[in-house]
Amino acid sequence: MNESGAQAVESEKPPPEFMSALVTEHFVLQSTSSSTISESGSRVSIYLSALSSGLVAIGFASGSHRALESLAFTVLPTVLMLGWFTIVRLIDVTVANIVSQRRMDRISAYYASLASIAAPYFGADDSETGNQGVRYGRWSFLYTMASMVIVVNSVVGGATIALVFALAVRAVTPVPVVAGIVGGVALLGLGLRYEHHRVTPEVLRRQESP
Repeated sequence: MNESGAQAVESEKPPPEFMSALVTEHFVLQSTSSSTISESGSRVSIYLSALSSGLVAIGFASGSHRALESLAFTVLPTVLMLGWFTIVRLIDVTVANIVSQRRMDRISAYYASLASIAAPYFGADDSETGNQGVRYGRWSFLYTMASMVIVVNSVVGGATIALVFALAVRAVTPVPVVAGIVGGVALLGLGLRYEHHRVTPEVLRRQESP
């Protein structure tokens, strides 16, 4: 009886090859998660540097109407497009980070099931305090790096629209301001909607995963 019980316990133990592969996978996921954060910071820095340099150049050219038009209609659309490329990639790495964290949570849950003493070290966090003291939910996408760039890029887009109406169309004073505000708000809504569509399902899926 004892021998059969010991054999059953022995058969439940994972093979060393599996544990080695699992630890390697855990390490790879940690590296992936860290690399997404590093890439996000680098891309945001590149975008903000390009934006600040362009604004400085436009400021120097503000004394000449022709130079202002040339620079404004060259630099701002370029920065605007760079911003959208940055936003899409930031959302991609955010999703990759969430997926990596979810898979690491699954591995940690398996570690917690190996022995009764392992649960306090690898078990899931308290539902009241959230994961590592932070609770993620449906509106967590508003506080990401992508959302920050969406806001800034929407302002750039609104300013570009306002300059088009002011310098190219030569509309009367209220029209460029109103057009810029409406355009900026529309770009902000589109950007946040796209991020919400991509990020929120992954956040909620991670909250539901065991």
